[in-house]
Amino acid sequence: MEEYGEMNEKILEEKKKWEARCVKKAPEKIQSTSGRDIQVLYTPADTPQFDYLNDLGFPGEYPFTRGIQATMYRGRVWSMRQYSGFATAEESNRRYKFLLEQGQTGLSVAFDLPTQIGFDSDHPVSQGEVGKVGVAIDSLADMEILLHGIPLDKVSTSMTINATAAMLMAMYIAVAEKQMVKLADLRGTIQNDVLKEYVARGTYIFPPQPSMRLTTNIFEYCSKEVPQWNTISVGAYHIREAGSTAAQEVAFAFAIAIAYLEAGVKAGLDIDDFAPRVSWIFNTHISFLEEVAKFRAARRLWAKIMKERFKAKDPRSWMLRFHTQTGGCTLTAQQPLNNLIRTTFQAMAAVLGGCQSLAVCSYDEAYALPTEESVRLSLRTQQIIAHESGVADTVDPLGGSYYVEALTDEIERQARDYIEKTDQLGGAVKAIEKGFIQQEIQESSYRYQREVESAKKILVGVNKFEIKEPPLKGLLKVDPRVREVQIKRLVELRASRDKKRVETSLQELKKVVKGDGNLMIPILECVRAYCTLGEMCDVLRGVFGEYEPIAVV
Repeated sequence: MEEYGEMNEKILEEKKKWEARCVKKAPEKIQSTSGRDIQVLYTPADTPQFDYLNDLGFPGEYPFTRGIQATMYRGRVWSMRQYSGFATAEESNRRYKFLLEQGQTGLSVAFDLPTQIGFDSDHPVSQGEVGKVGVAIDSLADMEILLHGIPLDKVSTSMTINATAAMLMAMYIAVAEKQMVKLADLRGTIQNDVLKEYVARGTYIFPPQPSMRLTTNIFEYCSKEVPQWNTISVGAYHIREAGSTAAQEVAFAFAIAIAYLEAGVKAGLDIDDFAPRVSWIFNTHISFLEEVAKFRAARRLWAKIMKERFKAKDPRSWMLRFHTQTGGCTLTAQQPLNNLIRTTFQAMAAVLGGCQSLAVCSYDEAYALPTEESVRLSLRTQQIIAHESGVADTVDPLGGSYYVEALTDEIERQARDYIEKTDQLGGAVKAIEKGFIQQEIQESSYRYQREVESAKKILVGVNKFEIKEPPLKGLLKVDPRVREVQIKRLVELRASRDKKRVETSLQELKKVVKGDGNLMIPILECVRAYCTLGEMCDVLRGVFGEYEPIAVV
């Protein structure tokens, strides 16, 4: 190591001479999104403590910096899942079958806002939102239509749902039962990350503590009954969409995940019984090399947290398995075809960073939900990267780059600092209640917006290289009569179902809510009785109450 230190000193000395000879004037200062000054040139001296075996190691082995599988995409390429769902269950079912025919390898379900916040389509609050940003699911009857003709023992499904995750998971299980599929054969992911809703998205219903109960009840139930299911997908993506930096995206998602794991352990679960089923959804932005470094830093830091903090012994508990979606907030309405280039770079960064699953935003999503043509093009982007670009031919091809390794170290350090600050406040739940995480994200978002408005940050076609252009044509429009269709279906459902069974199952749910039993069991019975989502959530609202957000100043 002494010899290594002497070599670094020599490099720094020669670098100064090079700067004197070749760099005639000090270049303009550039910073990464996480606030790190970016040098003109990187050398081995920028990673002075670099230890290959401890810091990088080999893919498939601790600390997993270079990937969680030994051969990565040489063995199998990532799962290709285009996030999709809109209007009625029938229309979304047709879109899913279309995507599967085009070569998609898994489903990713988007639900509309009423479904996300626990209101039936006929509730006054739902007016104007039914089927708009996702598919409307009011009951098991809708879920049966949504998944009709899709073999659940052969297709892996991801569901982006949080506050009502227990109800939607129960509906998925009930459909599997009707398909005569063994629960042990179900594969997929339920997002089930409600804490990030309080800091990034806002689709919460209940206060944090009862929400945590629902989350851990899903952990417990699925660990026994649906063992291949990923019981949570921690939503780093949404933290980034809210305006965080790359380092904050990692840090706050990890702080939230730590809270879930601690709650699971407190509930009596063994860490190695449920930690291997924790998965993640990350954002991938346009700052190409920083994004690659972010994923590498996240893998290494998570492995250390699981091994050192939680004393997990199963290597699967140390692994960071993540889905990535390109940055929705980076899409521009101006010159929308430019979004094709943006999302291609973002997807490439996710692949070079070692993702397990990927969705690429469609170029027209700044305007509307994607058309069949635009979503197929997004899928083709992934397929070209996988089969033509060559980046999947070897594991972690950017590993060893002086810049990438320095960035990886810096993002890990910054993320660890944020986690320590969160711990000092009493953990993620307390930090959310005090507004700390929200404030940090808002400040980062504000700084970024100021840079865009001052043109310090160039957005091509937005604040530079603008052109006059006609409005985009051929956009997908959701029929406003979707709500009428859903209301009619609800009327027919309520008239045809067993009313006594509905009442009994809702009463049993209320009884368990007031006690300390696992809520998945009575929720599943309610679902089988064709109780509606709104009816189940109203029972929970009556006991848990509703969350009132804190003002962050």
